[in-house]
Amino acid sequence: MTRNKSERQEQVLSYLERYGSISLPEMTEKFDCSEATARRDLDDLEKTGRVIRTMGGGAKYESGGIIREIPFHEKQSALFREKEAIAARAAALVGEGDVVGLTGGTTTFLIAKALKKRRNITVVTNAVNIAMELADSEELQVVLTGGVLRNRSFELCGPLAEQTVKALNIHLMFMGVDGVTEQGVSTYSELEANIANLLMKRSDRTIAVFDRTKIGKSSLFQVADFRELHACITDGVPNEAVSNALELANVTIYMADPVMTVSPPEG
Repeated sequence: MTRNKSERQEQVLSYLERYGSISLPEMTEKFDCSEATARRDLDDLEKTGRVIRTMGGGAKYESGGIIREIPFHEKQSALFREKEAIAARAAALVGEGDVVGLTGGTTTFLIAKALKKRRNITVVTNAVNIAMELADSEELQVVLTGGVLRNRSFELCGPLAEQTVKALNIHLMFMGVDGVTEQGVSTYSELEANIANLLMKRSDRTIAVFDRTKIGKSSLFQVADFRELHACITDGVPNEAVSNALELANVTIYMADPVMTVSPPEG
């Protein structure tokens, strides 16, 4: 089966997370690639800090401070009240007539729910579950990109999604991320990083939304450094290194208060 580079590397990481290690012969057999390609892939992954090369050219998994990808349904209820507070703070920044961009994620999904009863706004998203959540809102216009579905996040990615985004103009974009360090914001998937970066470039303002567990952790692929953001919304005070980097980049920090939130969704 033919795979592109990013897809193959994501699948190699998934394999390493499950089994712990892989040899070069195993990699060439399981991922239908040449030994040279296998070595290049493992070299690339080693540079991210996610794997450690072993004798014979293979690799073993090294989680360290880097985040593994957790499927949407597994993390949906985690820190629900905090994420709901972040979503409420985000929705309060949206004005009538705005075109709002939403990447995929549990926090951006709650932003979509917070916008359901708003009028005269357009929501642009590459997340199928967000589009479905808003589908019955007659007062909203929803623009869903095409693309290839990533079933862990419900996001549409790839050339078709990117081509759609290039034709759009967005006023305000809320970007969910998996990691936040002084280096910027990151996510697990290269495909999702690419579409998020393009949405950001098509937006007048970009706001990163993340709960406190993302602070101080990095995921596999960089999405943006802080100079590309206008603000962030979180429920936790960033550590000193992140706070200093945000201040240096003139990024506004909005703190969300979960005290007034309600109970988690059923199920």
